[in-house]
Amino acid sequence: MPGDCSIRALWILNNLDAVVYSRRFPVVEKRWRAACQSENESSDDDPVKYTVFSSVPSDSELAAAFSERKTREGSVRGFGIRVSQSREGSDSWVDDPITRHIVGVYINKEEEGENNLMWPLALHIKGPYCILILPLVEPRHVKAYARLCKRSDCGNAVTAHENLSSLLLDIPSITGAFMVAHAIGDIVTGDVVEPEVVVSQSPSVGGLLDSLTGSIGISGISSRAKPVAAPVASSTPAGAAAIGALASDVPKSGSRLLDKDALRSFISSAMPFGTPLDLSYSNIFSVRANGFSSLDIPPQDLKQPAWKPYLYKGKQRLLFTIHETLHAAMYDRDEIPDSLSVSGQINCRAELERLPDVSFPLTGLSTSKIEALSFHPCAQVPEQNVDKQALMFSPPLGNFVLMRYQATCRLGPPVKGFYQLSMVSEDEGAFLFKLHLMEGYKSPLTMEFCNVTMPFPRRRILSFDGTPSIGTVSNAEHSVEWKIITSGRGLSGKSIEATFPGTVRFAPWQMQRSTSFRSVCEGITDDDSDNETENTNNMANTEEFLMEKMSKDLPPVDLEEPFSWLAYNYAKVSFKIIGASLSGISIDPKSVTSGDYILWNTLGKCPSAVTAKV
Repeated sequence: MPGDCSIRALWILNNLDAVVYSRRFPVVEKRWRAACQSENESSDDDPVKYTVFSSVPSDSELAAAFSERKTREGSVRGFGIRVSQSREGSDSWVDDPITRHIVGVYINKEEEGENNLMWPLALHIKGPYCILILPLVEPRHVKAYARLCKRSDCGNAVTAHENLSSLLLDIPSITGAFMVAHAIGDIVTGDVVEPEVVVSQSPSVGGLLDSLTGSIGISGISSRAKPVAAPVASSTPAGAAAIGALASDVPKSGSRLLDKDALRSFISSAMPFGTPLDLSYSNIFSVRANGFSSLDIPPQDLKQPAWKPYLYKGKQRLLFTIHETLHAAMYDRDEIPDSLSVSGQINCRAELERLPDVSFPLTGLSTSKIEALSFHPCAQVPEQNVDKQALMFSPPLGNFVLMRYQATCRLGPPVKGFYQLSMVSEDEGAFLFKLHLMEGYKSPLTMEFCNVTMPFPRRRILSFDGTPSIGTVSNAEHSVEWKIITSGRGLSGKSIEATFPGTVRFAPWQMQRSTSFRSVCEGITDDDSDNETENTNNMANTEEFLMEKMSKDLPPVDLEEPFSWLAYNYAKVSFKIIGASLSGISIDPKSVTSGDYILWNTLGKCPSAVTAKV
């Protein structure tokens, strides 16, 4: 938890932009008003003095301002970059993608006759709810952001006099605000679960984190305090989410009702007077449910950490699980390199008496090309050696994420190949998959399942035709799913080639758009009529002509669907591999890897990031 973090207010809005819960912290607000008064007295001639909104708005004012911002920015999160629709004073005018998560709203005070900027608001979308957290910052930070919203130059250049990145680095409370937002989001949607560490000697297929990586003996753990008996609240980890599901920030309807009593209880205990102390819902719930008895005497020679309110007594064990997710974008194009990265975490369950310090080595860090590391607050900064990283930590009770990291994949992609989709007519497309699975992967690495999905979010599928070389195929209204390897038929120690040619027929295009394809062709402008007539007469350009016409008349899509802009089409690959980590980090040979893959249509449009040439 950042040392300097206070929250002025928070709001929870539903998908109708109505405030369903709000909380203000008068103690923090008093500090804000005092800072505003001091700032105003020291800068009487400041031209942007009025932009510092000195009070917390009412729920109705906040809801109206947030709705107005969504309309102004084009979606809930907004563009994040300056586009032709951006207006001066908007978040997208700043031209920085972080403005999709740190937003500002203008509170319209009619009696004052001017718009007032309230910033920064940490925006977190979870289920059907938008969670807004307003941390305490200095008035000069708000004024600096107001200047960024009005400058004429575009972009976040390092040479600029002011830029958003340097401004945010000067505001540590931003991190705390997002931690509060994520904790509240888990509570209101009922997603408060601990990372799973299954105590089993054989892997199952129930979720991402379902393989025991092994236990480490406790002979080397130094006991530092007399055992103390205390109740320990049990928790049952819920199953992990579906592997490879494409996450979306678009609020969904039909979720559970907001439990306001649980939320009030959590906020009053986790962040009294607006200062976050302990955002662990399991800790807060255990303390409120069990309380403390007269036997719960903390050790006198050591300070009991907040993340371990109860001490454990019983059979001791220490378990670890490595869970890695492979993110890949495969283009099959010479001009665009494929993208491949690994994000992982080490989950731990420590049932240890007293308050021991635990040290264990991580191997493979020097060869796995770790790009980023973060640790649980209970961990100390590790010492780096040639091929070992001795991690010292004082574990809490229950399951927790000890370490998160990003790394490069030391092996090649476990699924590689290409996907091609060609529109042979306005309502029919021919596709081809050619994939190689587990090429270069040897035992004990095992692929438990592999699915390929072709989504068509803006076309309704009538039928499809085609037979894959392996696996089964099914279709829904807006997607075709190919199950290459099903659960129970794992692939280990060998590679296979899978092909799937076929065609897919869509509902007539004129039923899905206001202007039919025929009317578009007939209504072309005089300026380009010759060119387009030539294209229609040239059979080699028929497909390009069809795609261009349909792209122009695609119905609008919310920007929260990042892979549905324009005419981009792709296939989604989901898989699960067990046996070892792909980054090279290891504690024990057993681990779990899931896949998050995108196969871009070789023949269609695709977005990509260009690598700067030095």
